[in-house]
Amino acid sequence: MASLSRALRVAATCPRRGLGQRALTSQAGPTREKSVPHQRTLKEAQGPSAVAQGPSRPLPSTANVVVIGGGSLGCQTLYHLAKLGVSGAVLLERERLTSGTTWHTAGLLWQLRPSDVEVELLAHTRRVVSRDLEEETGLHTGWIQNGGLFIASNRQRLDEYKRLMSLGKAYGVESHVLSPAETKALYPLMNVDDLYGTLYVPQDGTMDPAGTCTALSRAAAARGAQVIENCPVTGIRVRTDDFGVRRVAAVETEHGSIQTPCVVNCAGVWAAAVGRMAGVKVPLVAMHHAYIVTERIEGIQNMPNVRDHDASVYLRLQGDALSVGGYETNPIFWEEVSDKFAFGLFDLDWDVFGPHIEGAVNRVPVLEKTGVKSTVCGPESFTPDHKPLMGEVPELRGFYLGCGFNSAGMMLGGGCGQELAHWIVHGRPEKDMYSYDIRRFHPLLTDHRRWVRERSHESYAKNYSVVFPHDEPLAGRNMRTDPLHEELLARGCVFQERQGWERPGWFIPQGTAPVLQYDYYGAYGNQAHRDYAYGRLLGDEYTFDFPPHHDVIKKECLACRGAAAVFNMSYFGKFYLVGLDAKKAADWLFSADVSRPPGSTVYTCLLNHRGGTESDLTVSRLAPSPQASALAPAFEGDGYYLAVGGAVAQHNWAHISTVLQDGKFRCQLIDSSEDLGMISVQGPASRAILQEVLDADLSNEAFPFSTHKLLRAAGHLVRAMRLSFVGELGWELHVPRPACVPVYQAVMTAGAKHGLVNAGYRAIDSLSIEKGYRHWHADLRPDDSPLEAGLAFTCKLKSAVPFLGREALEKQRAEGLRRRLLCFTVDEKVPMFGLEAIWRNGQVVGHIRRADFGFAIDKTLAYGYIRDPSGGPVSLDFVKSGAYALERMGVTYPAQAHLKSPFDPDNKRVKGIY
Repeated sequence: MASLSRALRVAATCPRRGLGQRALTSQAGPTREKSVPHQRTLKEAQGPSAVAQGPSRPLPSTANVVVIGGGSLGCQTLYHLAKLGVSGAVLLERERLTSGTTWHTAGLLWQLRPSDVEVELLAHTRRVVSRDLEEETGLHTGWIQNGGLFIASNRQRLDEYKRLMSLGKAYGVESHVLSPAETKALYPLMNVDDLYGTLYVPQDGTMDPAGTCTALSRAAAARGAQVIENCPVTGIRVRTDDFGVRRVAAVETEHGSIQTPCVVNCAGVWAAAVGRMAGVKVPLVAMHHAYIVTERIEGIQNMPNVRDHDASVYLRLQGDALSVGGYETNPIFWEEVSDKFAFGLFDLDWDVFGPHIEGAVNRVPVLEKTGVKSTVCGPESFTPDHKPLMGEVPELRGFYLGCGFNSAGMMLGGGCGQELAHWIVHGRPEKDMYSYDIRRFHPLLTDHRRWVRERSHESYAKNYSVVFPHDEPLAGRNMRTDPLHEELLARGCVFQERQGWERPGWFIPQGTAPVLQYDYYGAYGNQAHRDYAYGRLLGDEYTFDFPPHHDVIKKECLACRGAAAVFNMSYFGKFYLVGLDAKKAADWLFSADVSRPPGSTVYTCLLNHRGGTESDLTVSRLAPSPQASALAPAFEGDGYYLAVGGAVAQHNWAHISTVLQDGKFRCQLIDSSEDLGMISVQGPASRAILQEVLDADLSNEAFPFSTHKLLRAAGHLVRAMRLSFVGELGWELHVPRPACVPVYQAVMTAGAKHGLVNAGYRAIDSLSIEKGYRHWHADLRPDDSPLEAGLAFTCKLKSAVPFLGREALEKQRAEGLRRRLLCFTVDEKVPMFGLEAIWRNGQVVGHIRRADFGFAIDKTLAYGYIRDPSGGPVSLDFVKSGAYALERMGVTYPAQAHLKSPFDPDNKRVKGIY
């Protein structure tokens, strides 16, 4: 066989098509079948004939759950459904188990990722494949624990690994940062001359996809589940109930139909096609993903698997050989996904794959003279944010997704299969799965082919990039812009992107930084942007130190504390809940008492049945009106105006809609997010500024905190709310879209003599953490209760009014809190961003969820949940009696614990008392 070096030379001397000439996509079908370096696969010798023979067993007429797809996720989901006691669960596989993608996957499992939830998911997968399945079935899954080694070729990469090491301590994952010399001793064949260091995780390993899926299906069958192979699905039957809600009714196949209320789409690359059968958009794309398998290498036996992120390459131990693969910036899209594809592979494009060989040879020089045994190039599915697609889709009840795993379906499969099973059985997963929940995406995005394609490409290309705290995508930008976008851009706004929205990040003192059309990093014949101001500013933020724009954000924050700042929050979600049952629905939906007189505004939480926090938001009571306006719909009965964070607005919409459907409430949820802007003026001078703009008395007596009024601003009708998200005197102006620019300009004119400045969300992050205000999906998640988060005041537990999650909260209060959210301050000026380990009296008791620098108190602040290592409740005495430290990148810093923020603990500033 050809050596790796020869393969590179051949690729270099062949007529180069170049990225500019090479096709962006592949419409050809798979090439001949090739051997894949696993001990076995589940295909038959004469693969295509299997489907023609018919299903492997008769179809039942009904099933409680039908899982479509027999790959890693399908088998894991079926197994965990069976473990939860679901009877009559059926898995349908169009060919044989593992066909399509799973059968040729590398099967790597790395335990540490820059996400606490993913660390937990990976830990469960590891337990299932390394212990549980063999104990239950007696079958070996092919698990090999040979360890994992992450390579750092620069300081920033090593800093990232140190962050992972600190997070791992909170979860009991053993890891060690090694010097180049220590790395060489562990892996003698490795070139360490260009290394800063490595991260070694001894209990990482690999699993065999065929062995794992065989054991999973055997264990599921033992609990009454059925696996039916050679049974392609041809349709999803849908019914509409008496309330107009679309629901799954049945699954249709070439061999009959199965009536079922629940379908789980685990079809991998083919998930989009299965979605189309049900009228559901599944935002993923198919790409070629490849690795090569070497000939035997002397001395490679028992070496750990290697990820050289900076070279974008991995080296998987394969007995006495290596599998070499990676992620390139110019992957090949598979446009015409064939429904006949099962166990075939594509020919490897050496032009595309060549850089991986260079990286591998640099890291393990013996590879230069090692032969290539086989090439493996198959399809994988990738998503716009490199996160899986899971959960019930909002447009079709009973239709769940478990797909789009970005080539990580084997290692995430166990944890995600367990959570998906809980989702189906209990209505919610046990863990915080928001980042994977399909409801994170707005329909405008899932239905936008260019956005899905661009973002999926960038996610693939940056898969091995350092995960910096302030990174932003360059793909799929300017999808959703508010009326102030151009106005703020001209004033130096550097925008962030959240679920398609462009929102202000911070403001540069000079110049502009527009976001340009995606250039695919110069691939596919695109010209890479040169002298790209936005890209340059973003690149400057690639650090784990204080970013270069730290002082710019400091000025915005201190201006807000000392004078006033104006924040454009137009990307917020803005919903109306109106109708005859609106009050009944609001009482059930919201944890706080929102049944107050019209004109009142209440900060509240949305909970799930487990008492977890699905959202925090403000709810404003409206007076009934027979006539619609730009600021309220016409309605009978009761009405509420909801303002929710824009990044999670679709999640809120879907959660509320589901609760309304389940409760059969006679009311409407109306989305006016695109129709209204939102301008917030905060700071000691806000009253003086807005008194010149609004036609009303803004005194404490006339306009108290947590109230709202319809007023005129610069001649335009607006809804003014006296609220604060930064801990200052301030108002929000909810403005009809056409009036946003004139109202904003009037505010800026009035504020000029008061020191008013523009400020962005980087300032909001700092100001809000300094005040102790919570951020949903950081301090608050669906697996955190308001009691644990210090938000008991948002819960109407003293009343007798039932609300969603109340029983869970009452039980938690009676049993004592097993976790508690604390504020920490660090005197040493050191940047923190989250994931730092929390030490108490020499023991790790948790990790930091969110951290930032507070400029008014001139300290780093951090928030994280702590536990008592003994397993008991976290009492106030336990909190106060501990000595705390926070571990950042392997270094601990003494910290002070606080039950409330040290900044303005008496809330005087929001009352206008300075």
